Amino acid sequence: MHVMVMGGGIIGLSSAFYLQEAGCQVTVIDQNDFSDNCSYGNAGYVCPSHFVPLATPGIVKQGLKWMWNSRSPFYVQPRLDRHLMDWGLTFMRSATPDHVERSAIPLRDIALLSKKMYESWLALPSFDFAYEQKGLLEIFQTPKGEEKARSMYEKALELGLSDTQWLDAAALQAMEPHARLNAMGAVYFNCDAHLYPPKLMRGLYQILLAMGVRFIPKEGVSGFETQGKKIAAVLTAQHKYPVDAVVLATGSWSRELAAKLALRLPLMPGRGYSVTLENSAYKIEHPAVLVEGRAALTPMDGNKIRFGGTMEITSTQTPPRRNRVEGLLQAVKRFYPDFEVAVPPMEEVWYGFRPCSADGLPYLGKTKKWENLVVATGHSMIGLSLGAGSGLLVKEMVLDQATSMDVRPFSPERFA
Repeated sequence: MHVMVMGGGIIGLSSAFYLQEAGCQVTVIDQNDFSDNCSYGNAGYVCPSHFVPLATPGIVKQGLKWMWNSRSPFYVQPRLDRHLMDWGLTFMRSATPDHVERSAIPLRDIALLSKKMYESWLALPSFDFAYEQKGLLEIFQTPKGEEKARSMYEKALELGLSDTQWLDAAALQAMEPHARLNAMGAVYFNCDAHLYPPKLMRGLYQILLAMGVRFIPKEGVSGFETQGKKIAAVLTAQHKYPVDAVVLATGSWSRELAAKLALRLPLMPGRGYSVTLENSAYKIEHPAVLVEGRAALTPMDGNKIRFGGTMEITSTQTPPRRNRVEGLLQAVKRFYPDFEVAVPPMEEVWYGFRPCSADGLPYLGKTKKWENLVVATGHSMIGLSLGAGSGLLVKEMVLDQATSMDVRPFSPERFA
């Protein structure tokens, strides 16, 4: 069986790994050259603790307040765009307490599955992606932040993440002896791990080459040839590729390709930024999420530290904004007052576009319209975390096997 995987991010490469391992002949095609994408510059979290979807009641109200502040952690670029309006209205309808409650178990399950798959990759020869099980700190500074963290702590225990701990300011500081903290306390999610994304992506690419996966760089998909309810070929400006099955894993560009197959996929690019200290003079022991700052810090691959965050709902054509990076680093300094990190030149700032679904859950599954298509996109800020597990589920669905978990909550047709 020849499977065409469209998209060279972690979802696409993970899918290719499990499909090729299962005996398929896999081709991965991407409009870029596989050397950088949204999977490279993220915080590197493998995080079962992230069981709350992006679409929550509070984010809509807060987002409206932040809409006119381009330094804010969550920013929607105001513009007349029917896709943005469609996505925004669907997002607001989804942002309910009931949706948050229903999403927790499927998000927990796919994250735990993915973590298990990443850990299985540790046994692969010559594949070091700096995986560490050090947990994650969710640090808060205010009573309002404490209230939010308390609800996360209680929900984590309810979901069976029993090694979650509540830390007061002294206990938190004891866990970070090398960095002075300005905080009231934290939740410690011992279930979480982290890795170094560039090592993961480059190593996985080399493994796939050795397995016999074919890569087609710098060729964007322009359309499809169909026969009945099946996709018969993937078309580019240069070539026609006959296929037996297709995986749609093109991240923030998935909506346009889905439309070519008459599928409605409410999805918008959410740009995130990161700054990495390659040889950091500062030291932290644990990855951290800053509740009020909506920023993330990760110690990586030796003495690197990566600062990441912000969610900027914008066009993929909009140039990066320096004030977004300023806001990110200012948030870090409020929590870690000794961290003096200057805003680097913009050419040294990484940014990438996260594919944000209209309810914060990925689009992962088959469609009624096309028998040989599996959609795997819309993972928002947790694409890397869910990458290996999503790849396994894609393989199972392409081969019509029983899936390792219930994928119905992720149906790509839930907004059809």
